[in-house]
Amino acid sequence: MNVASNQSNTRGVRLTIISLLVFVTLVLVGFIHKINQPRILNAYELREKGAVLLQTPRKFSEFELTDHRGQPFGSAELTGKWSLLFFGFTHCPDICPTTMAAAAKMYEALEPEEKEQLQIVLVSLDPERDTTEKLSQYVPYFNADFIGATGNQYVLLKLAAELNVAFSKVPLENGGYTIDHGANMVLVNPYGHYHGFFKPPFEERNMRMAWRSIMATFDQ
Repeated sequence: MNVASNQSNTRGVRLTIISLLVFVTLVLVGFIHKINQPRILNAYELREKGAVLLQTPRKFSEFELTDHRGQPFGSAELTGKWSLLFFGFTHCPDICPTTMAAAAKMYEALEPEEKEQLQIVLVSLDPERDTTEKLSQYVPYFNADFIGATGNQYVLLKLAAELNVAFSKVPLENGGYTIDHGANMVLVNPYGHYHGFFKPPFEERNMRMAWRSIMATFDQ
């Protein structure tokens, strides 16, 4: 009788231990899953990190440019993944290289599967000087995955205006010219709609946290 009782107690202890181990394992798995999820930021927190979202994402007109590889780049290429568009030019002495370097730092900190969901594009506002050859030398310097694109001046004017990017050609005393332009990075969602923008200063960690939060809550 005592032997049977002891065996029963032993089985009970084993079951209790197994149950506890299963419970602890589930708790740990849940905790690990939670800490691997992006932190969801509210509108105020997003703004603190430089991200401003439109209340309602906006469609914008179809367009057609040429990328730094000589391939068409237009509205179709802005669907299926997120896009960060920066409007600048390769002769820009400060804002453009600084912004492109910040974008590269943010992009390189992403996980491989995250990189597949994001493309970063320099839209040149200087088609006169920024030829395909020039863009192919400039853009990959920051990251081989980055895209450079430019095209007809009218197309650029219309695209920039619809994405709230101001720019103007400014003559210089030496007979040359420069281009004054906005410094924001435009965020386009996977539907190809204007979703919002990032404003400077661009800090890699803040941009990454904001984009992950935006991506995680998209279409919810």
